[in-house]
Amino acid sequence: MNKLEIKNLHVSIGEKEIIKGFNLTIKEGEIHAVMGPNGSGKSTLSYAIMGHPRYTVTEGEILFNDKNINEMSTDERAKLGLFLCFQYPMEVHGVQVSNFLRLASNSVQGAEEPVSEFRKRLKENMASLKMSDQFASRYLNDGFSGGEKKRGEILQMSVLKPKFAILDEADSGLDIDALKIVAEGVNNSMNTTPLGVLIITHYQRILNFIKPNFVHIVVDGKIVQSGGPELAERLDGEGYGWAYEKEEAVI
Repeated sequence: MNKLEIKNLHVSIGEKEIIKGFNLTIKEGEIHAVMGPNGSGKSTLSYAIMGHPRYTVTEGEILFNDKNINEMSTDERAKLGLFLCFQYPMEVHGVQVSNFLRLASNSVQGAEEPVSEFRKRLKENMASLKMSDQFASRYLNDGFSGGEKKRGEILQMSVLKPKFAILDEADSGLDIDALKIVAEGVNNSMNTTPLGVLIITHYQRILNFIKPNFVHIVVDGKIVQSGGPELAERLDGEGYGWAYEKEEAVI
Protein backbone atom coordinates (compact mmCIF):
# COMPACT_ATOMS: atom_id res chain seq x y z
CA MET A 1 0.00 0.00 0.00
CA ASN A 2 1.35 3.41 -1.00
CA LYS A 3 1.96 5.85 1.83
CA LEU A 4 2.96 9.52 2.06
CA GLU A 5 4.37 10.65 5.42
CA ILE A 6 5.28 14.11 6.68
CA LYS A 7 7.35 14.01 9.85
CA ASN A 8 8.16 17.07 11.98
CA LEU A 9 8.34 19.21 8.85
CA HIS A 10 9.68 22.76 9.13
CA VAL A 11 9.63 24.95 6.02
CA SER A 12 10.94 28.47 5.49
CA ILE A 13 10.79 31.11 2.78
CA GLY A 14 14.00 33.07 3.15
CA GLU A 15 14.37 33.81 6.85
CA LYS A 16 10.67 33.36 7.65
CA GLU A 17 9.52 29.98 8.99
CA ILE A 18 6.04 29.09 7.73
CA ILE A 19 5.60 25.39 8.56
CA LYS A 20 6.54 24.68 12.16
CA GLY A 21 6.52 20.97 12.93
CA PHE A 22 3.93 19.38 10.66
CA ASN A 23 3.05 15.69 10.99
CA LEU A 24 0.69 13.80 8.70
CA THR A 25 0.35 10.34 7.14
CA ILE A 26 -1.80 9.68 4.07
CA LYS A 27 -2.40 6.17 2.74
CA GLU A 28 -3.79 5.24 -0.65
CA GLY A 29 -7.57 5.35 -0.68
CA GLU A 30 -7.72 8.00 2.03
CA ILE A 31 -8.98 11.56 1.70
CA HIS A 32 -7.50 14.10 4.13
CA ALA A 33 -8.70 17.69 4.32
CA VAL A 34 -6.43 20.42 5.70
CA MET A 35 -8.30 23.55 6.75
CA GLY A 36 -7.05 26.77 8.27
CA PRO A 37 -7.22 30.55 8.10
CA ASN A 38 -5.25 32.66 5.62
CA GLY A 39 -1.52 32.61 6.34
CA SER A 40 -1.58 29.37 8.31
CA GLY A 41 0.81 27.62 5.87
CA LYS A 42 -1.56 25.42 3.87
CA SER A 43 -0.29 26.33 0.40
CA THR A 44 3.30 26.37 1.64
CA LEU A 45 2.78 22.77 2.71
CA SER A 46 1.63 21.78 -0.78
CA TYR A 47 4.62 23.45 -2.48
CA ALA A 48 7.06 21.90 -0.02
CA ILE A 49 5.68 18.42 -0.67
CA MET A 50 6.18 18.95 -4.40
CA GLY A 51 9.71 20.33 -3.98
CA HIS A 52 9.26 23.94 -5.07
CA PRO A 53 12.78 25.48 -4.92
CA ARG A 54 11.54 28.65 -3.20
CA TYR A 55 10.54 26.68 -0.10
CA THR A 56 13.35 25.36 2.08
CA VAL A 57 12.87 22.35 4.33
CA THR A 58 14.95 23.18 7.40
CA GLU A 59 13.97 20.17 9.50
CA GLY A 60 11.95 16.98 9.21
CA GLU A 61 11.20 14.53 6.42
CA ILE A 62 8.81 13.91 3.56
CA LEU A 63 8.62 10.16 2.97
CA PHE A 64 7.13 8.34 0.01
CA ASN A 65 6.74 4.65 0.80
CA ASP A 66 9.36 5.09 3.56
CA LYS A 67 11.83 6.76 1.18
CA ASN A 68 13.03 10.26 2.04
CA ILE A 69 12.31 12.53 -0.93
CA ASN A 70 13.54 15.82 0.58
CA GLU A 71 16.34 16.16 -1.97
CA MET A 72 14.32 15.09 -5.01
CA SER A 73 13.45 17.57 -7.74
CA THR A 74 9.84 18.34 -8.59
CA ASP A 75 9.87 16.21 -11.74
CA GLU A 76 11.34 13.28 -9.82
CA ARG A 77 8.52 13.54 -7.30
CA ALA A 78 5.97 13.68 -10.11
CA LYS A 79 7.42 10.49 -11.58
CA LEU A 80 7.04 8.83 -8.18
CA GLY A 81 3.35 9.64 -8.30
CA LEU A 82 2.83 13.04 -6.63
CA PHE A 83 0.53 15.61 -8.22
CA LEU A 84 -0.42 19.18 -7.29
CA CYS A 85 -3.59 20.90 -8.44
CA PHE A 86 -2.66 24.57 -8.38
CA GLN A 87 -4.80 27.25 -6.80
CA TYR A 88 -3.74 29.64 -9.59
CA PRO A 89 -2.78 27.63 -12.70
CA MET A 90 -0.30 29.34 -15.01
CA GLU A 91 -1.28 30.44 -18.51
CA VAL A 92 1.00 29.06 -21.24
CA HIS A 93 0.29 30.71 -24.60
CA GLY A 94 1.21 28.64 -27.65
CA VAL A 95 1.10 25.23 -25.93
CA GLN A 96 -2.01 23.19 -26.67
CA VAL A 97 -3.66 21.31 -23.82
CA SER A 98 -3.45 17.97 -25.65
CA ASN A 99 0.26 18.35 -26.47
CA PHE A 100 1.10 19.42 -22.94
CA LEU A 101 -0.78 16.50 -21.40
CA ARG A 102 0.72 13.94 -23.77
CA LEU A 103 4.27 15.11 -23.07
CA ALA A 104 3.60 15.23 -19.32
CA SER A 105 2.05 11.76 -19.35
CA ASN A 106 4.92 10.24 -21.32
CA SER A 107 7.44 11.88 -18.99
CA VAL A 108 5.73 10.72 -15.80
CA GLN A 109 5.07 7.20 -17.08
CA GLY A 110 8.56 6.90 -18.59
CA ALA A 111 7.16 5.44 -21.81
CA GLU A 112 5.80 6.67 -25.14
CA GLU A 113 2.05 6.06 -25.33
CA PRO A 114 0.71 5.59 -28.88
CA VAL A 115 -0.98 8.79 -30.04
CA SER A 116 -4.26 7.04 -30.86
CA GLU A 117 -4.49 5.48 -27.40
CA PHE A 118 -3.66 8.77 -25.69
CA ARG A 119 -6.25 10.69 -27.70
CA LYS A 120 -8.92 8.13 -26.85
CA ARG A 121 -8.05 8.27 -23.16
CA LEU A 122 -7.94 12.08 -23.18
CA LYS A 123 -11.34 12.30 -24.89
CA GLU A 124 -12.89 9.94 -22.32
CA ASN A 125 -11.50 11.96 -19.42
CA MET A 126 -12.68 15.22 -20.97
CA ALA A 127 -16.17 13.83 -21.45
CA SER A 128 -16.35 12.83 -17.78
CA LEU A 129 -15.54 16.45 -16.88
CA LYS A 130 -18.13 17.77 -19.35
CA MET A 131 -15.49 19.40 -21.55
CA SER A 132 -15.99 19.92 -25.28
CA ASP A 133 -13.57 18.33 -27.73
CA GLN A 134 -12.32 21.82 -28.64
CA PHE A 135 -10.80 22.18 -25.18
CA ALA A 136 -7.88 19.92 -26.17
CA SER A 137 -6.75 22.29 -28.93
CA ARG A 138 -6.84 25.45 -26.81
CA TYR A 139 -3.68 26.94 -25.33
CA LEU A 140 -3.04 25.86 -21.75
CA ASN A 141 -5.13 28.05 -19.40
CA ASP A 142 -4.95 30.91 -21.91
CA GLY A 143 -8.22 32.81 -21.63
CA PHE A 144 -9.77 30.09 -19.47
CA SER A 145 -12.47 30.95 -16.98
CA GLY A 146 -11.87 30.05 -13.33
CA GLY A 147 -13.98 26.92 -13.71
CA GLU A 148 -12.18 25.86 -16.88
CA LYS A 149 -8.80 26.24 -15.19
CA LYS A 150 -9.85 24.04 -12.27
CA ARG A 151 -11.40 21.44 -14.55
CA GLY A 152 -8.17 21.54 -16.55
CA GLU A 153 -6.20 20.73 -13.40
CA ILE A 154 -8.48 17.78 -12.61
CA LEU A 155 -8.14 16.65 -16.23
CA GLN A 156 -4.37 16.61 -15.75
CA MET A 157 -4.80 14.50 -12.62
CA SER A 158 -7.06 12.06 -14.47
CA VAL A 159 -4.60 11.71 -17.35
CA LEU A 160 -1.43 11.44 -15.25
CA LYS A 161 -2.96 8.96 -12.76
CA PRO A 162 -0.83 9.88 -9.72
CA LYS A 163 -0.65 7.91 -6.50
CA PHE A 164 -1.19 11.01 -4.34
CA ALA A 165 -2.96 14.21 -5.36
CA ILE A 166 -2.79 17.53 -3.51
CA LEU A 167 -5.70 19.85 -4.29
CA ASP A 168 -4.73 23.38 -3.27
CA GLU A 169 -8.03 25.27 -2.92
CA ALA A 170 -9.52 23.56 -5.97
CA ASP A 171 -12.88 25.05 -4.96
CA SER A 172 -11.85 28.72 -5.02
CA GLY A 173 -13.74 30.84 -7.52
CA LEU A 174 -16.11 28.06 -8.58
CA ASP A 175 -19.87 28.26 -8.81
CA ILE A 176 -21.84 25.29 -7.53
CA ASP A 177 -22.14 23.58 -10.92
CA ALA A 178 -18.40 23.80 -11.62
CA LEU A 179 -17.66 22.62 -8.08
CA LYS A 180 -19.81 19.53 -8.59
CA ILE A 181 -18.02 18.71 -11.84
CA VAL A 182 -14.58 19.10 -10.24
CA ALA A 183 -15.64 16.96 -7.28
CA GLU A 184 -17.04 14.30 -9.58
CA GLY A 185 -13.72 14.16 -11.41
CA VAL A 186 -11.86 13.60 -8.14
CA ASN A 187 -14.32 10.95 -7.01
CA ASN A 188 -14.06 9.15 -10.36
CA SER A 189 -10.27 9.05 -10.00
CA MET A 190 -10.66 7.64 -6.50
CA ASN A 191 -12.90 4.90 -7.90
CA THR A 192 -10.54 3.89 -10.71
CA THR A 193 -7.07 4.14 -9.15
CA PRO A 194 -5.62 3.59 -5.64
CA LEU A 195 -5.32 7.33 -5.00
CA GLY A 196 -4.59 9.24 -1.80
CA VAL A 197 -5.91 12.80 -1.69
CA LEU A 198 -4.97 15.87 0.35
CA ILE A 199 -7.56 18.65 0.02
CA ILE A 200 -6.47 22.11 1.12
CA THR A 201 -9.43 24.42 1.60
CA HIS A 202 -10.94 27.24 3.64
CA TYR A 203 -14.49 26.05 3.38
CA GLN A 204 -16.60 22.98 3.98
CA ARG A 205 -18.53 23.19 0.72
CA ILE A 206 -16.15 21.05 -1.36
CA LEU A 207 -16.25 18.46 1.41
CA ASN A 208 -19.96 18.09 0.82
CA PHE A 209 -19.07 16.48 -2.52
CA ILE A 210 -15.68 14.89 -1.75
CA LYS A 211 -16.13 13.14 1.57
CA PRO A 212 -12.94 13.21 3.70
CA ASN A 213 -11.88 10.43 6.02
CA PHE A 214 -9.93 12.89 8.15
CA VAL A 215 -9.99 16.64 8.71
CA HIS A 216 -6.99 18.54 10.13
CA ILE A 217 -7.04 22.12 11.37
CA VAL A 218 -3.84 24.09 10.81
CA VAL A 219 -2.94 27.23 12.73
CA ASP A 220 0.45 28.95 12.52
CA GLY A 221 2.14 26.20 10.52
CA LYS A 222 1.09 23.10 12.44
CA ILE A 223 -1.90 20.86 13.04
CA VAL A 224 -3.76 21.83 16.21
CA GLN A 225 -6.60 19.33 15.92
CA SER A 226 -7.55 16.29 13.83
CA GLY A 227 -10.79 14.41 13.53
CA GLY A 228 -13.55 13.49 11.13
CA PRO A 229 -15.90 15.54 8.94
CA GLU A 230 -17.53 16.98 12.06
CA LEU A 231 -14.56 19.32 12.44
CA ALA A 232 -15.29 20.90 9.06
CA GLU A 233 -18.93 21.31 10.05
CA ARG A 234 -17.91 23.05 13.26
CA LEU A 235 -15.64 25.44 11.36
CA ASP A 236 -18.45 26.20 8.96
CA GLY A 237 -20.69 27.15 11.86
CA GLU A 238 -18.26 28.79 14.28
CA GLY A 239 -15.27 30.00 12.24
CA TYR A 240 -11.64 29.60 13.35
CA GLY A 241 -11.77 31.43 16.68
CA TRP A 242 -11.92 28.29 18.79
CA ALA A 243 -9.06 26.77 16.74
CA TYR A 244 -6.82 29.68 17.74
CA GLU A 245 -7.68 28.96 21.37
CA LYS A 246 -6.77 25.33 20.80
CA GLU A 247 -3.39 26.38 19.33
CA GLU A 248 -2.65 28.56 22.36
CA ALA A 249 -3.48 25.66 24.65
CA VAL A 250 -1.06 23.41 22.77
CA ILE A 251 1.73 25.95 23.18
